Amino acid sequence: MAAKGHRARAERLQNATGALATAATAAMDEKLPWFGKLSAQDRSWIGLVAQSGITAFVDWFRDPDAHSSMPTRMFGSAPREFTRVISLHQTVDLVRTTIEMIENTIGDLLPADDIPFVHEAMNRYAREVAFAAATVYAQAAELRGAWDARLEALVVDSVIRGEADESVRSRASALGWTGSGTAGAGTAGSGEVAVVVGRAPSNEPGSTNVADAVRHAAREAGADALCAMQGDRLVIVLGGTSKPVETVQTLAEFFGPGPIVVGPLVPDLMAAVTSARAAVAGLRAAPAWPGAPRPVHADELLPERSLSGDGHARRQLATDVYGPLTMGDGVLLDTVSTYLDSGGSIEGTARAMFIHPNTVRYRLKRVGEITGYSPSNPRDSFTLRVALTLGRLLNPEPGASVL
Repeated sequence: MAAKGHRARAERLQNATGALATAATAAMDEKLPWFGKLSAQDRSWIGLVAQSGITAFVDWFRDPDAHSSMPTRMFGSAPREFTRVISLHQTVDLVRTTIEMIENTIGDLLPADDIPFVHEAMNRYAREVAFAAATVYAQAAELRGAWDARLEALVVDSVIRGEADESVRSRASALGWTGSGTAGAGTAGSGEVAVVVGRAPSNEPGSTNVADAVRHAAREAGADALCAMQGDRLVIVLGGTSKPVETVQTLAEFFGPGPIVVGPLVPDLMAAVTSARAAVAGLRAAPAWPGAPRPVHADELLPERSLSGDGHARRQLATDVYGPLTMGDGVLLDTVSTYLDSGGSIEGTARAMFIHPNTVRYRLKRVGEITGYSPSNPRDSFTLRVALTLGRLLNPEPGASVL
């Protein structure tokens, strides 16, 4: 007898679905300000979801065990873009408004004896719908996250390959890249970009979230970051900082063991291939300098890079270090060359050149001011030695342009 009464209530509720759907749409238009601002197509989809939800509720009310998946399936009528049209908060408002409408309207459509049963069922169903909505938005977030990861990897790959164009700039913007850092993070942002390369972290649980962690840490440091795994290396395109090495020090924990090389700053994302090329070459040459700092600027690895076959590093040393020393009468070039050949002895250099030791000291000081490398520093003297060797190979005639 009870089952027969329940079936009768379900039939009466079924007959009221049309009126409930119409009332639901009217309630949304009246109580939800954002609903009226949507396009006609979007309002139509939302109305369809609401109508589907009411129909699903009736089927579930008739037999909850046979239709236990109805709360989840009610969102199946909406396109994938539904989650981008309205937020999860707005969806909750939508469900709440529909439920309130049913509670306020059902008394005019059903006998009084049916109302307690429908209200009790509605409360249970609303809870399931809330879980279903959360599931839909969680799945959408996962899909969007996977798509963003692929897009980010594509942007970073284009930078490394030197194929950055306006489409890359547009894709980077879609990922939230501004290239000017974040305001109020304690550092002055800039539009300059540097590429950072190091070994990828080990494949441990949670390592797939490295890119998210890198972006968050970069924002904390006042910078923008695009991040991608490329085989066994981790590549970060860093923007919005004028001191990339200092910024990367805060990101070093996300790399695997081994050197981290920071490419030189370039004006923008379109020119980032220059920084990427130096960083990749530096990573390849870094094992030749076991005592290198971590992270290390690619320009600090110029001698190792030149010895490993990096033509750009060779030309940079010949142009920026050797070239200035050949200007004028070339006395600075002769002095630093003699100093290096004398094993770094001031007195030995003075005797070999028949000049006073103070003159040697003055000239060596000028060499440091002009090139940025101090002959008395062991590391700098190595760089100068390589630069002089390359300069003589690439530019045998003093004053001639470097090939």
